[in-house]
Amino acid sequence: MGRARRARRIAATAAYGGGGLAAAGAALGAAGWGIITAEAALARRIIGTPFDDSPDDDGVYGAGPGEPFEIVVLGDSSAAGMGVEHANETVGAIVAHGVAALTGRPVRLTNRAVVGAESSDLERQLASALEDVMRPHVVLVMVGANDVTHRIERSASVRSLEQVVRRARALGSEVVVGTCPDLGTILPIRQPLRSLLKRWSRDLAAAQTVAVVEAGGRTVSLGDLLGPEFARSPHEMFSRDRFHPSAAGYARAAAALLPSVCAALGVWGADTSDRPPEPRRGEGVGPVAVAAGQAVREAGAEVAPTAIAGQLRGPRGRWAVLLHRRPDDVVRALGEAEAGAPPRSTDAAAPGGVDA
Repeated sequence: MGRARRARRIAATAAYGGGGLAAAGAALGAAGWGIITAEAALARRIIGTPFDDSPDDDGVYGAGPGEPFEIVVLGDSSAAGMGVEHANETVGAIVAHGVAALTGRPVRLTNRAVVGAESSDLERQLASALEDVMRPHVVLVMVGANDVTHRIERSASVRSLEQVVRRARALGSEVVVGTCPDLGTILPIRQPLRSLLKRWSRDLAAAQTVAVVEAGGRTVSLGDLLGPEFARSPHEMFSRDRFHPSAAGYARAAAALLPSVCAALGVWGADTSDRPPEPRRGEGVGPVAVAAGQAVREAGAEVAPTAIAGQLRGPRGRWAVLLHRRPDDVVRALGEAEAGAPPRSTDAAAPGGVDA
């Protein structure tokens, strides 16, 4: 079964509340699962001492005029910033700084992510955030790794995420989800566990994309975004526990997410307006499950809902547009904004073309 079909199946099971796929242990058998358990124990011994907590990055970023943009961050240790020591090194803080610099408006960041959280914890996190922020402009979510390592039923994980996305969208908030990273890139994890985690995490990421887009949000594939850099410069990209990213690792993830957050806000920035896909860059419009299967192989790819000839759905489900936004252009524009360059406006164009 291809990844697109598996993603549709997991997301459909989540939507209809079924039991989902069989447990991984049953599929592997007792002997196979024993090997995997031993490899997991070895990985835990190799991985260094975990951090006690993550920095508190709540606050207002930027000092421009006007009402602040409200950004809420939900998710697990990657969203909380575990692995860095300073608040301005978290993904949320870097994104908030970027939006503030690009727009000239302040950004109020409310981070309710919790180290060790699973998708089932997102509802509580959102409820906590809404006690302080009635209607966020953007809800940024990073979740999925713990669902994989804790062997949570994927359909249940996807159902929890979809419910939170629908609730946020009902408030009028835009939602950007950084999908489950490729856990097969973590160096202390050996084979065959590494290959299994690679497949499980990528399947979950594809199913997350289908569910999020169906619920009206957009996703950004984190995939193996950090894998090649981790392999080349592990001491730079890993934090001292050899498992969580360092400040440099989180900065790379934030650079991939920032253009999509800007697009969700509809604010100025290089390659952040909703634009037609460019086929020469591998972009296009097609069924969401097909886009989801492609996105997990292409770190940084954004998948968002769209329409064709006024129709939201086709014979194979919701229409979606896959884009490869240019983080380097946004970083360059960010430098210009911080240097005092006046902001420019761009007209948003409706996506077009079909790549099914």
